[in-house]
Amino acid sequence: MVARTAAAPAPAAAGATAAPALADTTTAGAPDTQASVSLDLGGLGGKPSQSLLIIVLITLLAVAPALLIMLTSFTRIVIVLSLTRNALGLHTIPPNQVIVGLAMFLSFFVMSPTFGDINREAIQPLLKGEKTQAQAYESAVTPLRTFMLKQTRKGELAMFSAAANGGQRPEKPEDVGLAALIPAFILSELKTAFIIGFVIFIPFLVIDIVVSSSLMSMGMMMLPPVFVSLPFKLLLFVMVDGWGLVVRSLLKSFA
Repeated sequence: MVARTAAAPAPAAAGATAAPALADTTTAGAPDTQASVSLDLGGLGGKPSQSLLIIVLITLLAVAPALLIMLTSFTRIVIVLSLTRNALGLHTIPPNQVIVGLAMFLSFFVMSPTFGDINREAIQPLLKGEKTQAQAYESAVTPLRTFMLKQTRKGELAMFSAAANGGQRPEKPEDVGLAALIPAFILSELKTAFIIGFVIFIPFLVIDIVVSSSLMSMGMMMLPPVFVSLPFKLLLFVMVDGWGLVVRSLLKSFA
């Protein structure tokens, strides 16, 4: 009986010592409710951060083809060069890569004053932290708007500006928004390009008519007139320095 009463308190003593250990484990494993997340954008008050510049660069690269076609002289130049190739009767010579490459470099040449103004008034002040993104955008749009207004015909500009303003035309061309100016500029470029292409087609059309009439008068109806007129077209085009005349006319059309 004595042994049983002496051994009884032992489990209680062991349980009493285990309780603090369990409490310590629960306290140590509790989550920290004081944690916080912060996001540092950087460069908002001064120069733009490198991350922001990378995002802007990637965005420009993504929309560069559309901007090149819609907002520069590329549309007029590439159409006129393509029509010149078709007027000669050469559908694959020069290749499309040559036509597009020549049109691209001619566009850079024509747009170099505008691009210089954008770099001087918008890009460099933005990189130096002298202008915010909104101010740089407004400074970049101004030279581009001036170029497009100079090349846009009044009829297309009036049509889109009236449609954008509910039938009311702006008092000044400078008041036309980009949403109306860009499509008016593109239509004007298409019209001008087709007018220049029509003028280029006339001498080659005359050669085709003369060759066709000559072949019919000689009874050579089975001989394709295109096969005979092609050498004469090439000879005329080379003698008058055709590519030089076409490029010179394009450059003068933007003056």
